[in-house]
Amino acid sequence: MIDDNFNMSIRKYLKMVGVRSQHEIEQAVAKALSSGQLTGNEKIPVKMTLTMGQVNLEVGFDGEISLE
Repeated sequence: MIDDNFNMSIRKYLKMVGVRSQHEIEQAVAKALSSGQLTGNEKIPVKMTLTMGQVNLEVGFDGEISLE
């Protein structure tokens, strides 16, 4: 294993996940606001699960997104 290549590969993946996740969250919240499902002052619980089957990794990350 080449550590530098491994670390760069991880960083590239995490950047893609971060950018895409933010886009998906923004679209979902905008849709929920326009439909009246959300009012705009909520704190929304969120969970992200990272899985990596070949090495039996499954870890969850819990948090909260505030709309105010």
